[in-house]
Amino acid sequence: PRRTRGGPLVPAGFLPFDTVAPATVSEAPSPAAAPLQVAENVGILAAEVYFPGTCVRQSDLEEADGVSAGKYTKGLGQDEMAFTGDREDINSVALTVLKRLLEKYAISPRDIGRLEVGTETLVDKSKSTKTVLMQLFEESGNTDVEGATVVNACYGGTAALINAVNYVESRSWDGRYAVVIAADIAVYEAGPARPTGGCGAVAVLIGPDAPLQIDLKGRATHASNAWDFYKPHPDVEYPEVNGKVSQTCYLHALDDVYTRFSAMWRGAEGGAAPSKAADYFIFHAPYNKLVQKAWSRVMLCDALVDGCGDFTAEAAAVVQPAVQKAGVAAGETPAAAANGVVKGAAWAGTYADRDLDYALRSAGAGTYGSKVSPAGHLSKMIGNTYTASVFCGIASLLDKVGASLEGKNVVLFSYGSGALAPM
Repeated sequence: PRRTRGGPLVPAGFLPFDTVAPATVSEAPSPAAAPLQVAENVGILAAEVYFPGTCVRQSDLEEADGVSAGKYTKGLGQDEMAFTGDREDINSVALTVLKRLLEKYAISPRDIGRLEVGTETLVDKSKSTKTVLMQLFEESGNTDVEGATVVNACYGGTAALINAVNYVESRSWDGRYAVVIAADIAVYEAGPARPTGGCGAVAVLIGPDAPLQIDLKGRATHASNAWDFYKPHPDVEYPEVNGKVSQTCYLHALDDVYTRFSAMWRGAEGGAAPSKAADYFIFHAPYNKLVQKAWSRVMLCDALVDGCGDFTAEAAAVVQPAVQKAGVAAGETPAAAANGVVKGAAWAGTYADRDLDYALRSAGAGTYGSKVSPAGHLSKMIGNTYTASVFCGIASLLDKVGASLEGKNVVLFSYGSGALAPM
């Protein structure tokens, strides 16, 4: 770790947002000064990232826990894990990232009409973190701020983002910005889940004519009743979690939304799969190995429609029989029918097939490195940030590719246990 500008420790290799010249949001007339009749090209105008100044290397944690070398670094794909001290809680973390956003981009609190928070780290069962953040608006006198705290495991931040975009695009929009805060402290009791903890927060400013436009029109959503991760004990912060079940729920939700999203994409973009036509993918990242598995599932779902022509002979020899067990032949499923296949009982056997997973990850290593890995840099270093995970992916992608992102398409998959998952 290194310390930047006297601030918190920053894991080596990460370019913090405070080393990049901020966008001059204040130089243009604010939306409040000149309300628009119709907001176009709505998306992210500015962003700020915060994570604690303390972290532990996963290799050191392996040694401290007495496990084999590589169990966390290779088995989970993680490098470090951020954690808070006793002087930080989720409210202070959210206050910090919002204050920095407002100050860095010279945003007047008077120009904000919606403030929404996504978090599952609750300090109070009734009073929301959003109301705590309103203390930053007191000096401006602005009490006319819509929004609340959204709670559903890791999905809350994405739900807040969808709400904010819809607010700006709606007929009732009054011309002011929206701000979304996604923040969490992920902690687990001693055991196999503890190294999948972490902490981080991201604040984004939402408005029209954004450099990062968000298209909600073609999205697909998975919603189901699952008990893979939940927090039933009000007196402890640790969740009840079944790692294997949660992983299967995540991958099943991905198969569901990707096959429907892919059918819409192919219909609108001339037939090419999103995995080939889109430039980058951002996945919810509890730990990096799960993101690798997610990309494998995308390739498997594509094989239903496109066949195994892009695979090596070794990988195709594993993928084709696995698909046949689901009652179909690779390359013979219309895109519109793929969703029915992945919802079938026979498809469930693919989630526990280790040979299939290994073959897919090996075959997809190249495209994973170019399309997925750039968005995973930050989460590998600070760990699981729950609701902030996909926002950290956006920050990492910006950090890695910078201005070359202009004109590119990015597909985002978010997952919250319970379960809710959009793409």
